[in-house]
Amino acid sequence: MYRILFINWRDIKNPEAGGAEVHLHEIAKRIAAKGHRVTVLASTFAGAAPEEAIDGVRVVRKGGKFTFNFHVPGTIRRLSREEPFDIVVDDINKIPFYTPLYVKQPLLALAHHLFGKTIFSEAPFPLALYVHLSEALIPRAYRCTRFVVVSESTKQELVEKGIPEANIDIVYNAVDHKMYKPSEKPKPVGPLIGYVGRIKRYKKIDYLLGALKIVLERMPGARLMLAGSGDYLPSLVALAARLRISDRVEFMGFVSEEAKIEMLQRAHVVVNPSIKEGWGVTVIEANACGTPVIASDVPGLRDAVVDGKTGFLVPFGDVEGFAGRMLEVLENDELRKRLSEAAIAHAGRFNWDDSAEALLKIMNQVISGG
Repeated sequence: MYRILFINWRDIKNPEAGGAEVHLHEIAKRIAAKGHRVTVLASTFAGAAPEEAIDGVRVVRKGGKFTFNFHVPGTIRRLSREEPFDIVVDDINKIPFYTPLYVKQPLLALAHHLFGKTIFSEAPFPLALYVHLSEALIPRAYRCTRFVVVSESTKQELVEKGIPEANIDIVYNAVDHKMYKPSEKPKPVGPLIGYVGRIKRYKKIDYLLGALKIVLERMPGARLMLAGSGDYLPSLVALAARLRISDRVEFMGFVSEEAKIEMLQRAHVVVNPSIKEGWGVTVIEANACGTPVIASDVPGLRDAVVDGKTGFLVPFGDVEGFAGRMLEVLENDELRKRLSEAAIAHAGRFNWDDSAEALLKIMNQVISGG
């Protein structure tokens, strides 16, 4: 039985939780179910308890959205006195914690993707520069640390930054097939386009609204459902008004998992125009529901979408290209059926039980010094 500490900026209950938090929680709860003691250290948020148990995982919250990293070293020391951990898993998601500098236990780093220069399209310059410079120190601080990544794209990104390839393993994101599956109900009559994810500037949902404007010229009955919350939401609401498509867009906000699944099942196609992803959990979730995905041809998303088989990849920022592919899928029932069948088969290759087992195997190697 191992005592495991995971560190991530957010836990699964955080309103801004995304794919990285889904990945962490789905794996952590499965490892806990095997009899291991699992603790997740994360930042707090409005209304959050300082500590609680979620699906057998102990969640400890300290610090805020912008200060959590400063609380990590001291909190690890305190928690380690209470319970000597066998391994610490540093989930590098945004600003690194530089755990190799102070963690004494066996250490494993987990990375979804690095922002790189894309952070400058998301955050104000001082904050963006802070994140960029923080990431630049990763190769020096973590050079001797074992890494797990979620895609080949992220692996190559770390190799290019100086992390030895031999130190990097891939454990893919996955999907819970008991929950994410095609609905027995038929799709709605009107064309329905879906988006699931955090509403952030770098997700480039403004491109999706621009593409919808073009689609509506040929398919005036089309609708877009946007599931997710984030600080870019007011800008998107205003953009929809300027484009005069507000009546064709439903901003759903933060939704329950059940509501998210229902939307993915109902949608004829899901679109992700993001500038960068670690892999794209929502891509495989949509695929498991039988829904093809159109996404930007960028790192992470090109790992998750099989172009021409489970959906389509479009050059990043090509609004007309997105609109063209959306119309192609929405207007061609035979194509959509073929993409849907391939998407279900593709998603079937990824399940959280396998991913949890793979990560636990790597943890065992790190603990034993292998």
